[in-house]
Amino acid sequence: IVSLTKVSKKTKEHKNALLSEVQQHVEKWKYCWLFEVGAMRNTHLKTVRNLWKDSARIFFGRGAVMAKALGTTMEEEHRMGLHKLAKQIKGQVGLLLTDSEPQEVIDWFDDFQQADYARAGNIATRTVILPAGPVMRAHSDPPEPFPHNEDPQLRKLGLTTTMKRGVPTLENSHRVCEKGKALTGEQAQLLKLIGEKMVVFRVALLARWDAATGEVVQLEGRGLSIEQAGVE
Repeated sequence: IVSLTKVSKKTKEHKNALLSEVQQHVEKWKYCWLFEVGAMRNTHLKTVRNLWKDSARIFFGRGAVMAKALGTTMEEEHRMGLHKLAKQIKGQVGLLLTDSEPQEVIDWFDDFQQADYARAGNIATRTVILPAGPVMRAHSDPPEPFPHNEDPQLRKLGLTTTMKRGVPTLENSHRVCEKGKALTGEQAQLLKLIGEKMVVFRVALLARWDAATGEVVQLEGRGLSIEQAGVE
């Protein structure tokens, strides 16, 4: 049995600790970047954290707490100009605090992309059609057919297969998904099984606060669109 009063107290303490930590780091670093994430995956964000652990501090999630830490008005801002950044904290965004020069940060995040499997609700970036014949796994090199024991799973996901020489086989081609349309759970699962990666984890830099001047620079045209979030 967990007391609800204890839970709320712990949550409040956690928020206060996060708020304090953000403010401490804002005082420490030269720049504070606002970023958004395309095709969010915790494992890839952890990779980014690890690669920047010696030269930056990253906060992600709990947008209301991050905004409050920076201060959303001129009267409340923790340091000069931060309220202009705080007012932009909406949705799936995070903060990157670093001393690294702006162009170095921009170049690094332009290069960092991690292809991954789409999930239900993601928009298909291309049409995928399985040809008639053995159902193949695209992620093996060279591609190899599915084993017989995975035939029930393929059928469950909408493939009308028959067994030929112990291999799940399609009599006719099968359209897995169509470009521009949202994926169902079954389509996303089937794409993963056949090894088709259709989204890419990437970090888009939106704005930068400069501690020396208090100015906030907008990085125009760098946000994520549906097309940018996919793997072409």
